[in-house]
Amino acid sequence: MKTPQNKRTLTTGTNAEHARLHNRRVILEAIRQNGRLTRADLTRLTSLTAQTISNIVTELHEEGVLLAHAAEKGGRGQPPVPLSLNPDGGYSIGFHIEQHRIIGVLLDLLGQTVAQVTLTVSYPTFEQALPLVLDAVKGFRQQRPAGRFLGVGIALPGPFSVEGMTAVGPTAMSGWDEPDIAERLQGETGLAVLIENDATAATMGERLYGIASELTNFVHLFIGSGLGAGLYLDNRLYSGHWHNAGEIGHMTVIPGGKACSCGNQGCLERYISIAALLEHLGLPAEHDLCAWDANDQALDANVEVWLAEAAPALRQAINILESVLDPQTILISGFLPEAILARLIARLEPLSRSVSSRADRRYPRIQMGAAGQDAVALGAAALMILAEISPDYEALLKPQ
Repeated sequence: MKTPQNKRTLTTGTNAEHARLHNRRVILEAIRQNGRLTRADLTRLTSLTAQTISNIVTELHEEGVLLAHAAEKGGRGQPPVPLSLNPDGGYSIGFHIEQHRIIGVLLDLLGQTVAQVTLTVSYPTFEQALPLVLDAVKGFRQQRPAGRFLGVGIALPGPFSVEGMTAVGPTAMSGWDEPDIAERLQGETGLAVLIENDATAATMGERLYGIASELTNFVHLFIGSGLGAGLYLDNRLYSGHWHNAGEIGHMTVIPGGKACSCGNQGCLERYISIAALLEHLGLPAEHDLCAWDANDQALDANVEVWLAEAAPALRQAINILESVLDPQTILISGFLPEAILARLIARLEPLSRSVSSRADRRYPRIQMGAAGQDAVALGAAALMILAEISPDYEALLKPQ
């Protein structure tokens, strides 16, 4: 898991015995951020007593979560022993389940990819996807038979549990909105299960594995069959009360515009989404753009027509997001072929004037994401690791 280079502030612990789990996470987070720390370092950084540090470090070392390295020479007294996270001290599984594929990843405790699988599907229901997910989990566990597995993160297209939006349109997949899904998966796997919006998971993937490692305020637009936005604000994920923050696909940008399956008109994803592009190409909504032929001139001409319609709508949405959230930058990624995505981003210029129109910018207003198409699965798995080792994974990596 790539750690940003700028200095960080650690969460302060408490010596109350009932807060032992919290203190374990404080220690693990301190070591994760710094790579290697001695017991003395941990005492200084966390405000925990030396005895509390010693007890918890001994426990974590015996569990195989921490590695003890050769003692550092120099100075008087017993030389300090550096400690680091053991990559094999825990494993996390992440899945991105979308209309055409299921991407699964296995990460070690440092967030490094150990294994990956991609399964081709077509709008899988929960019941159809369940055996595929369980088989993938079984395969991952067989690769680390003695491993300690932390849990399974599942990232899905949103919005969640919104009447008239969740189960309609080209993004809808049947059966994924049932309230007992996490409980069923937990019962089948015996592991903790976290379900998250795909754009939010992609945002954490981009933060840890892409170009956003030094960003503390950014928006991540994720273009799939629909359109979603992940919000990383004040150095933490913001997912909203019902985990629907950033569901901008149904934001009205053109009053009286194209009819949307949600019942409104002029929704943003009717103009910016793979479904909208396929409509312009004369292809069915279930068509997989992975088979895109960039040399097909007829298709390319229709892409140009789509770009002419899509860019103004997206430019308006960017203006709104900048004006409301004041981000350092807006990243754009997803399942659009990279060549088309690059053309879309180029078409956005000149951007509308907003509070982001300033000469002292360090980052461009718009950038293409770099974490890749497995960013969602990586983010889903990483959230499970952070839930295990961070006192508050959404308050991860606060700057000094």
